[in-house]
Amino acid sequence: MNKFLISFNSKNLSSIKTDILIIGSGVAGLSSAIQAAKYGEVSIITKDKLSESNTQKAQGGIAVALAEQDSSEKHIEDTLRVGCGLCNEKTVKIMVEEGPARIKELIQWGAEFDRQGDRLSFTQEAGHSVRRVIHAKGDATGMELERALIAKVKQSANIKILEYAFVTDLLHKDGTCFGAVVNVKKDERTIVYARKVILATGGIGQVYRETTNSPVATGCGMALAYRAGAKLIDMEFMQFHPTTLYVAGLSRTLISEAVRGEGGILRNKHGERFMFKYHRDGELAPRDVTSRSILKEMRETADTRVYLDLTHLSSKLIKNRFPNIMEVCSSFGIDIKEDFIPVRPTAHYMIGGIKIDKNGKTNIQNLYACGETASSGVHGANRLASNSLLEGLVFGYRAGQSAGKDIDCGKRFDTTPDISNILDPVSARKLDIGDLKASLRSLMTRYVGIERDETGLLAVQKEINFWSSYVMGKEFSDIRDWEFQNMLLVAGLVQKASLIRKETRGVHYRKDYPKQDNTKWQKKHIELSDI
Repeated sequence: MNKFLISFNSKNLSSIKTDILIIGSGVAGLSSAIQAAKYGEVSIITKDKLSESNTQKAQGGIAVALAEQDSSEKHIEDTLRVGCGLCNEKTVKIMVEEGPARIKELIQWGAEFDRQGDRLSFTQEAGHSVRRVIHAKGDATGMELERALIAKVKQSANIKILEYAFVTDLLHKDGTCFGAVVNVKKDERTIVYARKVILATGGIGQVYRETTNSPVATGCGMALAYRAGAKLIDMEFMQFHPTTLYVAGLSRTLISEAVRGEGGILRNKHGERFMFKYHRDGELAPRDVTSRSILKEMRETADTRVYLDLTHLSSKLIKNRFPNIMEVCSSFGIDIKEDFIPVRPTAHYMIGGIKIDKNGKTNIQNLYACGETASSGVHGANRLASNSLLEGLVFGYRAGQSAGKDIDCGKRFDTTPDISNILDPVSARKLDIGDLKASLRSLMTRYVGIERDETGLLAVQKEINFWSSYVMGKEFSDIRDWEFQNMLLVAGLVQKASLIRKETRGVHYRKDYPKQDNTKWQKKHIELSDI
């Protein structure tokens, strides 16, 4: 496999230098930047505006053991139980026990979470044994979190921000990362030399036809790391959110888990409540169970959706807790105080990713990762609701701290080797990347979605290999083309891992292996690398 997407010679490109380069600007990237800036100069590169990320779209909240009736032990137990035997218990303990400090820090920086009097307000979500999830502005937790972190970042003279810049490649050689090759404008490239690089580029939702994710969630960080020789792990575990608004002509809008936590009921097209047929916790069953149950109910009722009923809840509760959801639904003529909300499962969160240790380090020297693009092991085979923002805060903090402390022993830039690459240009017959992207997303949704089997997975493998034969190894010059190359690479890794794991566990459901196999697969992780 080619190690780079473009032709370049590091000797011939303009360059800038920084101590720590952070790629991505969601909760994990911003958290790491704030900590890293205590030790040296930091540069944040993001391919869109600074605030564009999956973090901004997060609604439900942040799970954290701060309520009087809660404890770290309970939070750890819930996380491990939902993770289906595949969680890393040590990193779960780190996330849960360090989480309260990170939240208190956020509040000191100006983050405004919803309160009941002087106390934080907690809501219930699926898989949690107590009301544990804090939230902001009802259902706008992610926006408030992003706002507070950006404000803190902009207070630091040590942090520089470069928006609308696309990282085509990590600058790497012999298992060591030296920075990145960046497309800053059309046909204008530069090298950012860095003593440490932190990848925080988010997930891969755009690999699927329907997703709750931001348009920037194309798996680019995972692809960058893989081409540089980093190990990826647990790529078969793509989580589908059970309830996203399903209206023709509208991008799939998340309907928060907290809606069911506050009493929302799932009904089929006949108005029948159905979740208790599938799990004793009903609407508060873990996400993998709820998504598969909805899929089965849709098949049995010959419908393309199910319905979320809030009509029995008080108007005051709905207005206070879900103002954004109410506004979005209203724009399509749905009054959620009186009408059912049409919903269906949609690609939501990549549990797997770049393999990291407890401090965000990868197997590549000088390369770190955090947030959704990384896999710290805290989510196992099925992420507990609202643990994602907590993980981003805790491991973003740790990655920034670790990278910052390590620059003292890092090599100076005058030791950076010359690196070059030559690729074949794309043939005169221009490829329709838009058509290829639509085909890939449809293929992944059909065969590597909520349900999988060997026949479908092999069909995906065949198509991806065919497309790769004339897309990979060619040199493109447009951001959307590079993005598709990254999507194609990451989709192939998801397919490969899904084919290897011959069992059902958490969000990975194999129709041809419908049982969880603890004899062969308990605690077994699938690692993929191009070393």
